[in-house]
Amino acid sequence: TVAIKVLKDEYRNDAEFLRRFEREARAVLHLSHENIVRAFDVGETEGLPYIVLEFVDGRTLKEILDENGPMPSRIAVALVVQVLDALGAAHAAGIIHRDVKPQNVIVMQSGKVKLMDFGIAREVDANTVTFAGSTVLGSVHYLSPEQAKGRPVTEGSDLYSTGIMLYEMLTGQVPFDGDTSVSIALKHISDIPVPPIDLSNKISPALNDVILRALNKDISRRYSSASEM
Repeated sequence: TVAIKVLKDEYRNDAEFLRRFEREARAVLHLSHENIVRAFDVGETEGLPYIVLEFVDGRTLKEILDENGPMPSRIAVALVVQVLDALGAAHAAGIIHRDVKPQNVIVMQSGKVKLMDFGIAREVDANTVTFAGSTVLGSVHYLSPEQAKGRPVTEGSDLYSTGIMLYEMLTGQVPFDGDTSVSIALKHISDIPVPPIDLSNKISPALNDVILRALNKDISRRYSSASEM
């Protein structure tokens, strides 16, 4: 049993979506890691491009958070460590995900995590500016400051997004919210997040420090790699 990913009808003639789809196909075929949804094949039939993916029986982390709210630290850490393992493998292969968020993390019944949807992933040496005209690629609540500024993206950008995700897993809310995408993006650039420990006394000072380091506006002051985080 496999999953087959295709573009929606309305995007099939959209050059940018076709490019993103091809990019994902290239990225996932290069990646083989137990915490990344595996790709088996890519192709095209009657003008319709498709990717054949491993079928994963699980739920997205977003669905789990929406249903259950904040989770205990030990569970959140166990899940995020697997996301970081997946990112470490992608980064080692020269690929930055650029859209790490709970919707792109599948949790299986066993507790195993799979990172998916490399649709806006880029090779590290490619042009990795995020603003495409006025369109923000990536989900604005999880966007790194450099992505919000339209600056080049590095592995550290994925670690920032992972820090935002961990913050949400532990507190039940994202650090920055607003009425518009632009207002949220500006908060990533200039606002300091409320320390998660101020929102939940169940978070240890050490874990609080890990999250705040990942959320540093200055990319050089975040963790240097997924394995370090």
